[in-house]
Amino acid sequence: MSLGYLFGGGVGTEPHGLELYRTYEVVRDWYEQVSAWTGLTVGQVLEDDLPTAQEERQSVGTVREAALAIGVHDVLASFNLRPAAIGGLSLGAMTASCLAGSLGRRELFEMLAGSRDTPEPPAEDPRQGIAIAFGSLADGAPSHPGENVPGVYLAGDFGPTADGTQRIMMLAGHSEALGALAAEAAPGTVVPLPGRTIAVHTPLRRPYRDFMAPRIDAIPFTDPEIPLLSCLEPKVLRTAADVRDLFQRNSTDPISLVDVYGGMKEQGVQLGLVMGPSIPEGILAFPFPVVHIEQPEHIEQALTTAYDLGIDLSGAPALS
Repeated sequence: MSLGYLFGGGVGTEPHGLELYRTYEVVRDWYEQVSAWTGLTVGQVLEDDLPTAQEERQSVGTVREAALAIGVHDVLASFNLRPAAIGGLSLGAMTASCLAGSLGRRELFEMLAGSRDTPEPPAEDPRQGIAIAFGSLADGAPSHPGENVPGVYLAGDFGPTADGTQRIMMLAGHSEALGALAAEAAPGTVVPLPGRTIAVHTPLRRPYRDFMAPRIDAIPFTDPEIPLLSCLEPKVLRTAADVRDLFQRNSTDPISLVDVYGGMKEQGVQLGLVMGPSIPEGILAFPFPVVHIEQPEHIEQALTTAYDLGIDLSGAPALS
């Protein structure tokens, strides 16, 4: 039985690890370590209000989400559950790279914390935003609802819905252009997300990419120890150079969940565990069963499902 781990990318709801923190000592120890590496308090990592400045808010948010995802991984590992393949979206791709052994945890979190020093965009620059979009699966349909609209970019492809009626995508770009597109499109087709002020995975993030480039170049990457699926193209990342390229391009290139789960399917994955809340539950069509893990009760669900599907958990401690 082959198991895959999928990590989200911070597009969905705000991650909350408080219940996991209260329940598992391994998670409490982990958050103390993250605090030491990032200079943030455990409260800031776990539950405090995020900062108001755009880049600082983004930085703390990425630390928070990555800490939760790795905390879930560590709880599962304590029950002898580990992935045969791994991948993620955006921040999740970098988290997956860390757990695949391509860079150390300290290097990942020091990089995420250091991104708060990215200069804020000039006040006169157009405001940026993100929207969720629903597109047609019909032959000949536009690639996305904002195709050929100036200032609107396809930033992410999450694939077909579970009922096969439409495709869910993420658009990003200038907020004024996104708002105009939402007003012109059929109701519910384009939904701008409130409070999202960074056009992730578009050329508009080039200043951030350039600022972070030397920091990423300084990270001592190594070859992944297990199959690591890219979210930037249909590809298994096999070398340190592959992973470094993912980190460098991640902020400006569009992401695809289809590339991740399609690659996992090719690797023989038969059960996927989705870490954190940013990949919607029950909406998307996966090629294998998935269990979403956000709360302590989901740990038991994951272990039970793995056992029922024939994954060997012998030697694992009893679940309290």
